[in-house]
Amino acid sequence: MKAEQALEKLTNIPPNHLNIMGYIHRSEVNGPGRRAVVWLQGCLRECPSCFNPASWSFEENQILSVDELVKWVLHEPENEGITFSGGEPFWQATALAKVARQLKAHGLNVMSFSGFTLEELQKESAPTNSQALLDQLDILIDGPYVDSLAIHEPTSPVSSRNQRVYVFNPALADRITWASDQIEVHVFKDGSRLVTGYRSHQSE
Repeated sequence: MKAEQALEKLTNIPPNHLNIMGYIHRSEVNGPGRRAVVWLQGCLRECPSCFNPASWSFEENQILSVDELVKWVLHEPENEGITFSGGEPFWQATALAKVARQLKAHGLNVMSFSGFTLEELQKESAPTNSQALLDQLDILIDGPYVDSLAIHEPTSPVSSRNQRVYVFNPALADRITWASDQIEVHVFKDGSRLVTGYRSHQSE
């Protein structure tokens, strides 16, 4: 019942729009280079020690059109790519595939995290238009975060050992150099802050 109610809320999002938790420019801990990051609203997994529990709800948060998001990303010339995070991006794969196509036409690369495995995303039971989004990705990091399999290493691009990095664009094969075990703080004009990345819980 919970899943049915959550997914019903997805149908209330207008066509060519996204329900997002937030977004930032110029992140360096969410993929290669400096990039925009968009956190999608809604996830059914509720993993223990999730980095973004505020993203679990499928209730309306920020509704943004595909064109508005593309314009926002392109407005910052330092962004060389975009990363979709969450929440679960693939629940909104239809609109994200459109965002990805437009940004790739402008020369940006596209990366996504997903709690689904690649194999799950390729099944008929996957969220609607998952393959359309997969077809646009340069990089995919798949699999849910598992706290008991957490990695606390400054050279790992994933946060738990079950997660895998798929590089679909050979031009980015030598750029998997960011580390998941670090944090980044963004301070906005209104004084609010956003913390992204993963801070190790290990003692120093």
